[in-house]
This record gives sequence, C-alpha cells and structure tokens, in this order.
Amino acid sequence: MAYLEILWRTTLGFIALVVLARISGKQLIAQLTLFEFIIAITVGSTASTLSVNRSEPFLPGLLGLTLWIFYGLVLNYAAVRSRRLGKIIRGEPTILIENGRILEKNLAKLPNFSLDDLLGRLRVKGVFDPSEVEFAVLELDGALSVLRKSQFRPVQPRDLNLPTSYEGLALELVYDGRIVAKNLKGAGLDEDWLRKTLRSRGIDKLSDVFLALLSTDGNLYVDLRDDQPIKIDVSDYERQVEKL
Repeated sequence: MAYLEILWRTTLGFIALVVLARISGKQLIAQLTLFEFIIAITVGSTASTLSVNRSEPFLPGLLGLTLWIFYGLVLNYAAVRSRRLGKIIRGEPTILIENGRILEKNLAKLPNFSLDDLLGRLRVKGVFDPSEVEFAVLELDGALSVLRKSQFRPVQPRDLNLPTSYEGLALELVYDGRIVAKNLKGAGLDEDWLRKTLRSRGIDKLSDVFLALLSTDGNLYVDLRDDQPIKIDVSDYERQVEKL
C-alpha cells in the first residue's frame, strides 16, 4: 500500500507541477532571475515532499504548491506593470564596463561576481581585451551583454552598401523519416514533388531521410539517417599540425 500511495501522490503531484509550469511561462533555468530561481527551488522542494512524505496530507500540500506558483505570477505581473516595484523585486542590470573601462565600484556590488568571472564571460563572447568593449552589462538573468566599440565590430553588408535578401526560417519537410504535411502544404508543395526531388538525389526511401529542410530561397537540405563519416586519424592530424 505504501508503494501505491507514493505512486499516486507522485503522479498527481507531477501532473499538477506540469500544469502549473505551463501556466507560469516558458523561461529556461538559465533565464531565471534570482527571485524566480528561489521560487523554482521552493516549488520543486514542495513537489518532492508532496510525493514521498506520507505523513503530510496531499491536498494541503497541493494547495501550498499552487499558492507558491500563484504568488510568483502575481509578483511578476506587478514587477512588469510597475518599473519601480520591478527594480525592488527583480533588481536591475549592472553596467560593468563603459568605454573600455572596468567599473570597479559596480563590480564590488556583486558579491558572487568577480573580475575573473567578468573576464571569463568576455572571452566566451570572443572578447579578450576589455579595451575593445563599449559597454558590458550584467543582465537580471546573469547573462553578460557586450557591445564592442564600432572599430572592433565585424563588418556588416550595410557597411559596404551591399544588397541583401530576406532570410527566413527553413521549413521542416521531413523529420525522422516522416513527412511534415502542414509545412509541405504551407510551402505550396505536395508529396509527389518531395518524393520526386528525393529520387533525383538517389533517395528512394523516405525512411532513409533523417531531416529535410526547405530554405526560403528554395534549396532543399537533406540529411540521411545513416551517414558514413570520413575516417580521420586525429593523432596523424595533430602530428601534421606540429610540422607546420
């Protein structure tokens, strides 16, 4: 009976948590603010206790779980509607570099963020020299936004007055051997066209196609399920590099 009770408590708790998570939004763990992260930990702890602690009544625990989610939603809504309240609840971004100069006072306000952390985050962004940075801002979710000085940014087509064409999202026409009929119809194509195009590339079986994407310029990218990688001896490659 104990196992059955844990089974149904866990099942119901899991379903409730999924429903509540869907209601609360789509943010990833890496995108959570400190306030949202604390709520997430508390909700997870409450859900686990609800599953295995048989001495605790199930319905009151479920009510507590729901209230934590509800209060989080209310405070987030209030933080979005009121900028002043949002700064109190969620905090605000911190400028760490301005015109190539590291702002030590702002950095000192962050107890868990050191100079090494800043330099490491810059390297991840491809910046190895802080003097190249116009602004570096630590966002609410812990991400570091970096704006390079204009002379260190990659050249864009508009800088050279080069014309560009629209690039939208590629459509999935085949996914894991199955036709995505909705996308095929939306592109104004049919299954006969798809199979004929695949046969022109020597592909007779749809099941051999792992992924097929149609780009906005009409090109069809096809990836087969059993690709044979080129065999490269990494050790020989390394020895050739050493000789250069």
